[in-house]
Amino acid sequence: MEIRRGLTLFLVFIILQRGEGQLSESFYNATCPKVESIVRKAVAKKFNQTFVTIPATLRLFFHDCFIEGCDASIMIASPNGDAEKDAPDNLSLAGDGFDTVIKAKHAVEANCPGVVSCADILAIAARDVIALAGGPSFQIELGRRDGLVSKASMVAGKLPEPNFNLSQLNTIFAKNNLTQTDMIALSGAHTVGFSHCSRFANRLYSFSPSSPVDPDLDPTYAQQLKQDCPQNVDPRIAINMDPVTPQTFDNKYFKNLVAKKGLFTSDEVLFTNPASKPTVVRFSKKQNHFNEAFITAMRNLGRVGVKTGKVGEIRLDCTAFNS
Repeated sequence: MEIRRGLTLFLVFIILQRGEGQLSESFYNATCPKVESIVRKAVAKKFNQTFVTIPATLRLFFHDCFIEGCDASIMIASPNGDAEKDAPDNLSLAGDGFDTVIKAKHAVEANCPGVVSCADILAIAARDVIALAGGPSFQIELGRRDGLVSKASMVAGKLPEPNFNLSQLNTIFAKNNLTQTDMIALSGAHTVGFSHCSRFANRLYSFSPSSPVDPDLDPTYAQQLKQDCPQNVDPRIAINMDPVTPQTFDNKYFKNLVAKKGLFTSDEVLFTNPASKPTVVRFSKKQNHFNEAFITAMRNLGRVGVKTGKVGEIRLDCTAFNS
């Protein structure tokens, strides 16, 4: 009897310990109840200045979560140029994403100093830009803490590449406890994305010895891309990943894949591979199916490698560790 009682107390202790470090939609209800409306206002203001706020903030959140977990380590600025954001895979992250988080953090600090993490502000901002672009609005879990490590050397191999096949995509997402459906849904964010020409130039000019242009690319679309991205184009030139409705968060990305208008090999493979094709077709036909899957995937993404409880810190300046 005593052993059973001791075991019960031990289990209760474990559950309580685990509960202390869990994310919750009501995490700031007592300490900063207006945090979400404060961030939403700051994000909307930034969005009114430039549409790039949308894809830049979404991509920033994705990169942050995939490298060291959703801990805002991507935000750290190092005088030595050796922080996470300085890694080659992160150099194309648009400054507007960083600026969105920094401005939202300033607004939150003015109301609730030292309470809300940069990691949570980035998560809220990523949710808000989706709605601003016409996508679904949804509740998110909060309670992340900011990471204490940000190194460029830790980035390589942790992000999907534009030439990945389905197996490679599934492997890298599975490492973050994300399913194939999560991966396909999150890829749908490319509907408001943009890319530099160098990321897909091989599909236009050097795909294979027998076919310079990728045969899985619609010929008319390939010709349009060649006009937008001639060889030796200015490396700063970027084009929309969704040529139809580039500033609306919708399911056109999936309709484009069906029409062989996926920009990256890693986009088009979602349609050409029989294992993922049915999901792409379903999302292309049913906007609500995509929205539901995207919400689930974003919530799952937001749980990747989070620091909670007493791990990490609440950074006062998103770009620097607390001294």
